[in-house]
Amino acid sequence: MDGRIPSDEPEPRVSGWAARVSLGRVFQPVASEFLLLSGATLALAVFGLVMVLSASSANDTASGVGAYDSLLRQGTFALVAVPAMFIISRFPVRFFKRIAWLALFGALGLQALVFTPMGVESGGNRNWIAIGGMNLQPSEFLKLALALWLGFTLARKHELLTSWKHLFFPTVPVAIVAIGSVLAGSDLGTAMILVLIVLAALFFAGVRLRMFIVPVLLGILAVAVLAITSPDRMRRIMSFLDTGSLACYAEDCFQPLHGVWGLAGGGIFGLGLGNSKEKYDWLPAAANDYIFAIVGEELGLIGCIVVLALFGLFAVGAFRIVRRTDDPFVRIVSGAIAVWILGQALINIGVVLRVFPVLGVPLPFMSAGGTSLISVLLAVGVLLAFARSLPVEAPVTPAREMVARR
Repeated sequence: MDGRIPSDEPEPRVSGWAARVSLGRVFQPVASEFLLLSGATLALAVFGLVMVLSASSANDTASGVGAYDSLLRQGTFALVAVPAMFIISRFPVRFFKRIAWLALFGALGLQALVFTPMGVESGGNRNWIAIGGMNLQPSEFLKLALALWLGFTLARKHELLTSWKHLFFPTVPVAIVAIGSVLAGSDLGTAMILVLIVLAALFFAGVRLRMFIVPVLLGILAVAVLAITSPDRMRRIMSFLDTGSLACYAEDCFQPLHGVWGLAGGGIFGLGLGNSKEKYDWLPAAANDYIFAIVGEELGLIGCIVVLALFGLFAVGAFRIVRRTDDPFVRIVSGAIAVWILGQALINIGVVLRVFPVLGVPLPFMSAGGTSLISVLLAVGVLLAFARSLPVEAPVTPAREMVARR
């Protein structure tokens, strides 16, 4: 007799650590990182749909397209992207390594279409393509593709990154091509996010900090040159420094000032969901880049804190993957995606608060825009797949621990 309690149920086969601590059925719990990431993501996406409806319904009605037009459009993208996120979460890590080069070439190919007759220009940026009656922004997919490719390339050279030669080729030339393709369409905001992804990948790859000096200085110099050589960018930067003169209010300060006024008007508890005043043509991008201002106006400081807390939970889940994994590829890609999403959120909120000049980047998960929503949800799917690859610590009861010691 081995001392086991008889049972009519078949005993599952277990191996590894589970076999050493269990006498019966073993249920492997879902990794806490998976729950944190999926929970925060779904909460932000649902919150975003509610705010898109609130911010856009009045203007949609006034334009004669129906009060729920923007919501239905955004909801359709969400219904496609959320299942895709969980499907991707089932893929093994080796799948993402195998498609890294293919994803990069595919994203660069899509970005190249911007400069064909399919390209669409809006707000001074040529960064969209028209397909099937919809405008898509290929640079959003380029963010994820670049993160995967950087993770694959830097992980393979993990032991050689102390050499400038191995660090430079092929990382820097490919990064320059990717960022340059976005800058060619005058989209400085997206280009800055791509720079963040590159720097984050290098950091989490273990590159020495002294080797960051040259890339950072070159990046600052490039941004300065691009700003100085563009009258439109210089005008927006100078408007950021303007405290609210009448001339600036009539042009570049109009939206930034109304964004701040919307946040201030909400107070602590807000005016109530749907009761925003700024969304009535006072805030042109109310459902897009300035949706955080509508959150602050309608739901107040409490609503803003909830949004920040959800992004905080997302950060905890993402960086726990970075800390717990033993795979350099997983660590680099997870860190790059986390810095991309969280950095973009901070830049968007900073623009609304007038801490930064207007850069035209959406608030992840929440701003209206199908391409942006799809890209970040696909990126979260990659993080969820990585979370599933982490070792899960099974709870050990005192009885099981005593048996394991025997």
